[in-house]
Order: sequence, then structure tokens, then C-alpha cells
Amino acid sequence: MGGLWADLADLVLPAGCAGCRERRPGLRHGVCPACVTALSQLRPRAVRPTPAPPGLPSCVALGSYAGPLREALLAYKEHGRHGLARPLGALLAEVVAAAVGEPRPLALVPVPDTAAAARSRYGDHLDRLARHCAVRLNRGGWAARVHRPLRALPRPDSVTLDSAGRAAAAEAAFQPRSAGPLRGGAAGPAPVVVLLDDIVTTGVTLAAASGVLSATGWAPTVAAVLAATEKRHQS
Repeated sequence: MGGLWADLADLVLPAGCAGCRERRPGLRHGVCPACVTALSQLRPRAVRPTPAPPGLPSCVALGSYAGPLREALLAYKEHGRHGLARPLGALLAEVVAAAVGEPRPLALVPVPDTAAAARSRYGDHLDRLARHCAVRLNRGGWAARVHRPLRALPRPDSVTLDSAGRAAAAEAAFQPRSAGPLRGGAAGPAPVVVLLDDIVTTGVTLAAASGVLSATGWAPTVAAVLAATEKRHQS
């Protein structure tokens, strides 16, 4: 898994740092040195929303949805900085490795974008991350493949929904593709299924995706995400 942070130095910025948005003369890195330092100090950890929705698998995140990690994700997803897919995918590989524990055959299943979201982002953003994640894991001695057994269905804008409405929309958000149950090869057992997403907030999306996967023979062992938000409740 070595060489992770070298990926961040391979990017040539048209603007400023993806982590802090600072514009500096002659800056030729995807993330400035200060933000690289901040990101390098993050360590994957188990996270769980409170309350956790039924069916949510155990979940591991690189860090909180804040600071340079949040800014880099926003730059990648919402501002067209697609070159960040490789370093962010490498970070996601670190989370997967921490979540699973030791090199084993892996089936990486990214939560799919809706068709509308993929069009607005010029491609499925998580699919790109998953492919770079698999490359990094394979270079580190894992046997990882990306699978796409889920299809995302159109759903209403979550901004217009309350928490109950968002949960209901999430439950109806996915359907299985025409793939059979996951099976092992002649050389060994079935691979560990790892559900991938970029951010976990309430956990309803991961729980819904996990439910559809489990019903079709693709039950996830764990979910790996880059960032976790903290849901705050008023007393």
C-alpha cells in the first residue's frame, strides 16, 4: 500500500488546493503540503450513526466529513476535479484494508449513482473511486475486483424530504441487476463483499443497498467509506 501520498503530487491544478482552496503561485499539486499532512494523519475507524437503521452493516470511515477531506470530496464530486479519483480511491483502499484486516479475495461493490447524478457529474463518481481502489489493493497484494450488482432507481431530491421521507426514498432506491449469487472459484471460497460509498450520514443508503444485496446472495461483510458525518439531535 506504499506510495499513497505520491498520487496527490501527480496532479496539476488549474486552480487552488482541493483541500483548502488556497491559490498559491506555482502550486503544482492536487493538495497543498499542509492538507497532505492533515490527510496523512487520518486513520480508518469504525463508525455508526445514531440511531443506526436496521440492516446497516458494520462501517469503517477514514475520517469525519470536515476539513481537507470534506473539501477534497466536494471538489471531486461537485466541481469536476476528476483527477482526484486516483488519490481518493487510494485512500478508500486504505479503509478497505483496515476494515477487512488481512489480504483476502474481495468483491468491491460501489453504491451506484442514479442516471441523472451520473450525467451531471460526467460519470458515476463512486465507480471511478472503486476502480482506483481496486488497483491500489491489487498492487498491495490483495485480489480485488469491482462488481456492479446494483442499479440505482430515480428518486426525489432529498432536500425536499424530511428524515422519514429520506428513509423511505432510500429503501426504494436500488434494484438488483441480473447477476446470480456470488460464488467462490475453484481455488477457494467466495470473496468478501465490501460495500463502498464516499460519505455516510444516517446510514439509510448503505442499509438499503445492503438489504438488496443480501436478498440476492451478495451480503456485505462491511461497508467502507471515506467520510462520516455526525448527526446531531436536539434534546
